[in-house]
Amino acid sequence: MTTTTTRTAPRIALVGDRSAHVRSHVRVPVLLDALAEREGLALDAYWIPTADAEVPGAVKGFDAVWVLPGSPYASEAGVLAAIRTAREDGVPLLGTCGGFQHILLEYARNVCGLDRAAHAENDPSAAEEDLVIAPLACSLVGHEGKVRLTPGSLAEESFGAERSTERYHCNFAPAVRHLDTFTAHGLRFTGEDEDGAVRVVELPSHPFFLATLFQPELSGDGSVPHPLVRALAVAATEHAAAGVRR
Repeated sequence: MTTTTTRTAPRIALVGDRSAHVRSHVRVPVLLDALAEREGLALDAYWIPTADAEVPGAVKGFDAVWVLPGSPYASEAGVLAAIRTAREDGVPLLGTCGGFQHILLEYARNVCGLDRAAHAENDPSAAEEDLVIAPLACSLVGHEGKVRLTPGSLAEESFGAERSTERYHCNFAPAVRHLDTFTAHGLRFTGEDEDGAVRVVELPSHPFFLATLFQPELSGDGSVPHPLVRALAVAATEHAAAGVRR
């Protein structure tokens, strides 16, 4: 007698307040279709509004978490809770644009001990010394620029190259004054623009923990998944295959 085991698709939590007015949100379903059709990487995607992410265990049991752009989020607390769960449980995590910013905010508060760490968009009255995410001197909304990746990093491995040209849509970035604190607590900045400004961060002690200030989901027309999106799908597939859902 032969028993056939049907393997379910890896489950990915898309954390963000879904809107037809956010280009990244519109692009994600296209990318998921392309991953399945071109790469054979089918993912079972669930959108989780940031307010729903406040519920304890909201992203438990997922094989990957993608914190999408679209800030200011309806619930900062929900976004940070989802990020913390993925970080502590070893679940593959990707953050893009606002996701990048909030991954640093969560790490600052819960790992670096910066209890008053703030994001200027969410808390414009915060003291300057508490801002880990500060306004950019020049907006990157609609900007396209070159990114240089650190050789041997997860980012470079995922790209398969040391340089890339990427699209942005943001007005906030990491405050330089706190970068040394992040690196002292285990984060690694592995991508920068032509002026040396931080654009990629990862956590080497985590199976897959990567965030970018740019938006890889906006690369091309979506018919060919960006290498970072593909890398997240691969990591989710490996997580599911390992049977480490909690």
